[in-house]
Amino acid sequence: MRNAVLSLSILAVAAAGPALSQDAAPIGYPDGYRAWHHIKSMVIQPGHPLFDPFGGLHHIYANDAARAGLESGNYANGAIFVFDLLEAKAADNAVTEGPRKLLGVMQKDTGRFAATGGWGFEAFAGDSRDKRLVTDGGKSCFACHEQRKQQDYVFATWRE
Repeated sequence: MRNAVLSLSILAVAAAGPALSQDAAPIGYPDGYRAWHHIKSMVIQPGHPLFDPFGGLHHIYANDAARAGLESGNYANGAIFVFDLLEAKAADNAVTEGPRKLLGVMQKDTGRFAATGGWGFEAFAGDSRDKRLVTDGGKSCFACHEQRKQQDYVFATWRE
């Protein structure tokens, strides 16, 4: 449960924070991320403290560099995590994906994002590839991630 809450905090802060600092180029939309390594999924249901506004079905994806970092504990520049938040549709004793609420991105680049622990943060609204939700250069996202400094600011963990 703690990992689930912490993982959701990644997205919560990314979405709640407002766009990019003046000196960092925007993080691009992560094309093809659904073919990356699927790290985990979870459903946030009514009654959970993060249900409003993050209720729904969550999938975490990692590119090859991020997966290697999860296994070794060392993240190289180019590591990217994607946090896909979709509405959860419950019917006939099953929970299925509904429309996308937002797509959060965490990208390692120690040169570009030195002020936020070497990680850049972005969130895209719904299915948009250009409507950005992070407007403070990722500072509000990083404020939550600081508690995971010993894990290079990453909430996710590797599980065989």
